[in-house]
Amino acid sequence: MNKNSSNTMALAPNTSNKRETVCIFGTGDFGRALGQKMIQSGYSVVYGSRSTQMSNLIPKDAEVLGHAEAAQKAAIIIIAIQRQHYNFLTPLAEVLRGKVLVDISNNLKLNQYPESNAEYLAQLLPGSKVVKAFNTVSAWALQSGTLDASRQVFVCGDDVEAKQMVMNIVRALGLTPLDKGSLLAAQEIENYPLQLFPMWKFPIFLSLGLTAFFFLYCLALDVIYTYIYENNNFSFFIAITIPNRVCPVMALILLALVYLPGIFAAIIQLYRGTKYRRFPDWLDKWMLCRKQLGLIALAFASLHAVFTLVTPLRAFVSWRTSKGIISQALNNKTEPLNNTNAWLSDSYLALGILGYFLFVLLGITSLPSVSNNVNWREFRFVNLGYLALIFCTAHTLVYGGKWFLSPSAYKWYLPNIYILSLIIPCAVLVVKFVLIFPCVDKPLTKIRQGWERKPKYSE
Repeated sequence: MNKNSSNTMALAPNTSNKRETVCIFGTGDFGRALGQKMIQSGYSVVYGSRSTQMSNLIPKDAEVLGHAEAAQKAAIIIIAIQRQHYNFLTPLAEVLRGKVLVDISNNLKLNQYPESNAEYLAQLLPGSKVVKAFNTVSAWALQSGTLDASRQVFVCGDDVEAKQMVMNIVRALGLTPLDKGSLLAAQEIENYPLQLFPMWKFPIFLSLGLTAFFFLYCLALDVIYTYIYENNNFSFFIAITIPNRVCPVMALILLALVYLPGIFAAIIQLYRGTKYRRFPDWLDKWMLCRKQLGLIALAFASLHAVFTLVTPLRAFVSWRTSKGIISQALNNKTEPLNNTNAWLSDSYLALGILGYFLFVLLGITSLPSVSNNVNWREFRFVNLGYLALIFCTAHTLVYGGKWFLSPSAYKWYLPNIYILSLIIPCAVLVVKFVLIFPCVDKPLTKIRQGWERKPKYSE
């Protein structure tokens, strides 16, 4: 007799105990893969098909019958066919009455039909209990054991008991069910596999736009201006110098944009005196994509670190260093160490290293595998976002502060790129500093705990 360990993981279900019979309509790639996975998990599987002849592609332990005969053998029927072929189910309405029908279909484009496929199926067969599930899982994921794919399965349906039966199957397959509510959520679930990084669209477009702007801004001041007025050809700055200026600027601005919507939200709540009103749509969308903005900022900061590390290898830097040494030798004069510059240099490097360390720590805590294993207090302890913003802002201030009052830094009367990069971060830090004053923080905390200045309903 086999002994089953009490701590057996969901990914290795117990196959020694046979489960109920499940019927699958459709013998395509997904229907076959799902059937094979169910057989491995202890289920008896019967396929309903137009052709009852066994094929080498059908799992060997499965049974193939006609649709009506197969449906009579199971309480749960998985509809693994496309919507355009649903009409063949209408003559089977009496056989399918009271059965749980699991719709797993997807469409070719977003909102292809007025109603979801699951709702359409429920209209065709009003006597059946329709549940939407499995449409976000691929046949490849089932065949590969889901080791390299998402294990999350969205489930929705109007019948609670039917939905629970489907979720039990999901768990038995080693997947994680996520209850999305009634069948009205089916449209959203069906659109989900068709969306291309929905939460990344705004951060990516914003990053591309700002990167193009700052790149052209640096190109105008560092290459074009120098060529016109100083007759120096510094076009090679395009390869390393300009990207190494744009990357830290983008990292700092995007990091500030991660925390700016929180500032707006606090101001709006203080102004309204309540937390029970929706934020404007633009603020809602902004707050939902803060994680993506932060990860893109971390990518820019990492590029800045790499560009900085290769700086000593550049021919321009070697030429400039050797030129200084030769100049001192010809003039028989050694430049003394400037302690002020040495302090500034070490300070901005130290601040940059600390800021980047906290940046990486923020990136690590954003990983689901990490954030899901820490409680809220632990997450707050390691999530030192504002401290990272302070260090990165100080790093830029120490490095680029010398250009604030230097007239030569304002080419074509335009400020240096580092001056522009400090506007948003400094504004965020100043307002945040005001918000932590007790006279502001206490009422804001009370509002976020449910207190209202003018309650809508008073006792």
